[in-house]
Amino acid sequence: MSLGTACFRCLALLCVAVVAVPVLAAGDAGTTQKVIYQTPFSSDPHWETNSPTYDYWDPVTGRYHFSIEPSTNNRADIAIGNMEGSFNFEYDVTLERVDDGATFRFGVTGEEMDFNKGPNIVTMFSNGKYGNIMSLHLVTTGAKEMEVNSANDDELTSGPSAYKGSTVRFALNKTYHVAVEYDDDSKTTTMRVSDKATGQEIWSYFIKTVENLHDMNHLYLGSRGDYGAMYTHATGYIDNVRLTKTVAAAPQNEVTSGTPAVTEQTPVAAVTTKKPVVTHTVPPAEIPTETPESPASSLTPFVAICLAGICSAVLCGKRS
Repeated sequence: MSLGTACFRCLALLCVAVVAVPVLAAGDAGTTQKVIYQTPFSSDPHWETNSPTYDYWDPVTGRYHFSIEPSTNNRADIAIGNMEGSFNFEYDVTLERVDDGATFRFGVTGEEMDFNKGPNIVTMFSNGKYGNIMSLHLVTTGAKEMEVNSANDDELTSGPSAYKGSTVRFALNKTYHVAVEYDDDSKTTTMRVSDKATGQEIWSYFIKTVENLHDMNHLYLGSRGDYGAMYTHATGYIDNVRLTKTVAAAPQNEVTSGTPAVTEQTPVAAVTTKKPVVTHTVPPAEIPTETPESPASSLTPFVAICLAGICSAVLCGKRS
């Protein structure tokens, strides 16, 4: 290979690297999850309730106790800002008792906090015609009510969009992780239920609407709008509630403005220690298993220097 050819190839590689690195890094810009509300119930979340005998924070277990009874309008809720756009809602639930005709309801609702009145997205665990089944229920901003459950082909409830898989039932005294994703672009709401102990998903399904959902401003659990038989209860605990909103990723070093997330803080006790006078060797830090990709602005000079070194080596070799 001639000296001119070698130089030309090195310069070509250098140009490709300088152009390609920013193109690859451009995919990092996108969306991120902003925490709107979260609580692990390690302290009292001070939710509003009209039934403190049934719905209350339990300091012994560090969870929130509920007992939902139809036709009583009992409820517990916390106000949030108006939800616009895509979001994710998740929590853990352990049901200890669900009487025939009783339903546990927990979700994101509008000012009415009535599962029959929109807008809302409500997850449900019920004991009824098909036994202990799970449901995803929503009412659009335009008052269209839609529901799908984990019973096989229940078109009476869900219409043509009914779940077609095998019937899936929940068990008492078992903790489940429930995750709801609302995608504003596709107007799709998906509910996923997993076994908390194993992480295995046991049921998931979705509802597509013809309109976008907005103006939901409460996390709510209760029986408002349920006119079933009194003296039947859905009783248990919820834990690890988290609501996040999908927002455009802020540019580096830019502070995102807006209402700060309502997040329960766990105090950390201050610990005072004396510095040891004995010197010792500090082992190297562990290499993290996941590291963020370097931005294009820092990678480009590194690649250029490496390729410049290669070019120099080639030139030196040819001259010698």
